Parts: sequence; C-alpha cells; structure tokens
Amino acid sequence: MHSTTQPVAAVASQDRAAGDHRDLDVATFDDEAYSDPEMAWGYDVDQYDEPFPGREPLRWNAGADLGLLILRVTLGGVFMAHGAQKLFGLLGGPGPGGFARMLQQMGFRRNETLALVTGATELGGGALLVLGLFTPLAAAGLVGVMVNALAVKYGSGFFASSGGVEYELVLAGLALGLLFTGPGRAALDNGRSWFRRPLVAGFLGLAVAAAASATVFLLFHGRP
Repeated sequence: MHSTTQPVAAVASQDRAAGDHRDLDVATFDDEAYSDPEMAWGYDVDQYDEPFPGREPLRWNAGADLGLLILRVTLGGVFMAHGAQKLFGLLGGPGPGGFARMLQQMGFRRNETLALVTGATELGGGALLVLGLFTPLAAAGLVGVMVNALAVKYGSGFFASSGGVEYELVLAGLALGLLFTGPGRAALDNGRSWFRRPLVAGFLGLAVAAAASATVFLLFHGRP
C-alpha cells in the first residue's frame, strides 16, 4: 500500500515556493467562476433587476381612466333607462302603476312605495355613475337593487332567454366592481376622500348595499 503523504507534502512545498498561499483543506481549483456568474457565463446579472426593456412599471394610467369612464357611462345609462321606465313610463316602460303591479305579483307589499324607491334609485344612481359623483353610494344603491332582483328570480335558471338571472347578475357584478375600483380620474369624485381610499369606500358601500337589501326584504317582501 502506497503512502500519499509524500506527494501531498511535495505539492505543498512547491506551492509555497511559488508564493501560492491557498489552504490545502479546501479544493485547489479556482472557484471564482462559481461565485461570480458574470465571469462564469459572460453576462451582466444586474440587468435582471431592471424592468424589461420597453415595459413601463405597473401604475395607474389614462387607459384605465378611459375604460372606467366607458364602463360608468354604459352601466349608468342602462340603469337610467330602467329608472325612467319605472318612474315615468318612458321608453316603453310600465310607469309607476304598472311596475307596482309587477312587484305585487312578485310577492312584495307596499308595492307603490317600493316602485318609486326602486325607480328613483335606478335613475339617480345611474346618473351619478355617469357623472362619477358619489360613486360608492351610487354603486351601492344599484347593487342593492340587483341583489333583490336576484333573490326574487332565484331558482329560475341562469340564462336570460329562459327567464334566468344572467342579466341581473351582469349588472350586479359591474356595479360591484365599480364599488371597489372607484370611478377613475375622469369623474367629479376626483380628489375627494373616498376617491383616494377606494378599498375602504368599497367595503363601506358593500355594507350599505347589504343593509339596504335586507331592509327592503324585511319591510316590503312577503305578506303582512
């Protein structure tokens, strides 16, 4: 059996003679390439700390404002049209008397009062959405109206073509989304306290919508 002491000692002696002070307790190969990726692979790793070329950092932009404006005007216009139908009989609507009879058939009592409240909420809330004024309150009122509509139609299926909840669900979802996004900067709410805190305003509005829906069902739905 050959001893390895002498060759190692000889190598160590030669290294010391050459001025190489590497520690023999560690590997004698150059490990700099493993600790320095730039030396090993020839590229600048710092570039991966920067955004991709040509891509702007994520921030609020005019496109979001324009999109929210389009959403507000479209949704608000739809609700205004429905409110005008219920309050004034415009656009082929039933008017307050006709809508009150519809509510009675759905199982609501005090239907004349509820017809006026519903029509005013849709018309007023829709107008406020278009203007971007008191947006959390307007959206909350419209969410409340749609929640009651969904509750009445519960169990009737999904697709609107068969009398389901599809249409009401879309309107409720859009109004709920605006409740949390806020109206965007192209709005009369711009700069107001609730505009600067959309998440807080959204949850407060959601609480208002839930309370309004519960109140309507307790006061107006079912037999006295």
